[in-house]
Amino acid sequence: MAGAKNHDYHILPPSAWPLIGAIAALVLTSGGVMWMHSAPGGTFVLLAGFVGVLFTMFSWWADVIREAHAGDHTPVVQLHLRYGMILFIASEVMFFVGWFWAYFDFALFPAPIEWSDGAVTVLQNVTAGAWPPKGIEVINAFELPLLNTFILLLSGTTVTWAHHALIHGDRDSVKKGLWLTILLGLLFSSIQAYEYMHAPFPFSGLNYGAAFFMATGFHGFHVIIGTIFLIVNLIRVYRGDFTPRQHFGFEAAAWYWHFVDVVWLFLFVTIYVWGGWGAPIHGG
Repeated sequence: MAGAKNHDYHILPPSAWPLIGAIAALVLTSGGVMWMHSAPGGTFVLLAGFVGVLFTMFSWWADVIREAHAGDHTPVVQLHLRYGMILFIASEVMFFVGWFWAYFDFALFPAPIEWSDGAVTVLQNVTAGAWPPKGIEVINAFELPLLNTFILLLSGTTVTWAHHALIHGDRDSVKKGLWLTILLGLLFSSIQAYEYMHAPFPFSGLNYGAAFFMATGFHGFHVIIGTIFLIVNLIRVYRGDFTPRQHFGFEAAAWYWHFVDVVWLFLFVTIYVWGGWGAPIHGG
């Protein structure tokens, strides 16, 4: 019959979400620039763009879930979805490579930097020839950071437990594993927020503080995103979604969470342990 589908691919119907998402992203970036320059209405434009991006994400992914329920996610389509997630995680890896590169550049080739406090430009000589900069107290790597390391490693085991339970059709264990992983993710974020509140060095005016907060802060942001990802999957499990043979949404969340775990291990070893070696410890 003419027009009948005789292949395993899913031909998407026309969708407005790419256009809406592009407009929302433009509004978001424009609002960000306006807000940073204290332009009138900048905060409103920024929030409008943020809401637009969130609405696009929610609506677009809801369409993907409906496609899965309609049977459009054939084995070939699922394979390509996995390829897409792998490429996305690879792009995230390169994102963090940039922050590690900056940190190692500061640490291995310490030099004076210039910064401005709004009134006068200062040459900060304390950085020259030393890392961390002289006069800086660092966070003890073997207190809260080590605790957070154990928390993330444990969360990696609980999400793996949930994944294997889903494969074997044990939905009760899936719920328990997801609940534990989400609670561990929230605990990690809470501990990191406490650590930031009591950090002995500032974000601005010093390359050590800027490199530390940018690298660990973006990781913390990814933990929050991963936690939301897992919460969405938990809601879908309670709704009866996912089967042992078709659960790409869950699989993608588990991959993302393991990626977050691995990045933290590198951050802990390089920034907390190696990066603070020999420096005075705050409160020590």
